[in-house]
Amino acid sequence: MRLKTNKNSDGLFKSIFLAHLILFLHLLLFAALGVLVVFLSGVMQHMLWILLGGMAVVALSSYLFYRRLRKEGKTLGEVLRSPVFAGRSVEVSLLGGMATLKLDTPPNASGREAIEDGHQRPLQLEDPLSVTIREIDTLARLLEKDLITHDEFDRAKRRLLRS
Repeated sequence: MRLKTNKNSDGLFKSIFLAHLILFLHLLLFAALGVLVVFLSGVMQHMLWILLGGMAVVALSSYLFYRRLRKEGKTLGEVLRSPVFAGRSVEVSLLGGMATLKLDTPPNASGREAIEDGHQRPLQLEDPLSVTIREIDTLARLLEKDLITHDEFDRAKRRLLRS
C-alpha cells in the first residue's frame, strides 16, 4: 500500500511541477512579446533616421568607389572588362534585394563573348573531364546509329582517355 502512495504522490508532484512550468513559460512568452512591442515601436519612431543612415552608408561607399576609380584612372566599363569579371555578371543588391542592379554582357549568337571598345573578353575554359565525357557520349551516339564500328569506337575512346 505504501508503494502506491509514493507512485501517486510522485505523479501528483510531477503534474503540479509541469503545470507551474507551463505557467512560467507563458509568462516568459508574454514578457518577450512585450519587449518585442517596445522594440518595434522604437524602431518605427526612428525609421526616418535608420533610412537616412542607410542611404548615407550607400552614398559614402559609392563615393569611395568612384574616388578609387578616378585615382587609378579607369572607368567602370574598364573595370568590368578586367579578367576578374570575365564571363561573369555583376549584381549589386541593396535592402535585401529590393533594389538590384545587374550588369551583364550576354554572349552573341556565335558563342563568342561580346566585343566592346575593341577589347574581347576572354572565353572561359571548360573542364577537360567534361569535354572528354561529351566526346565519348558523341562517339556512343555514333555507335548506336551504326555510323562507326565497335573497333573504331574503342580506338577513339582509348585515344580520348589517354589524352
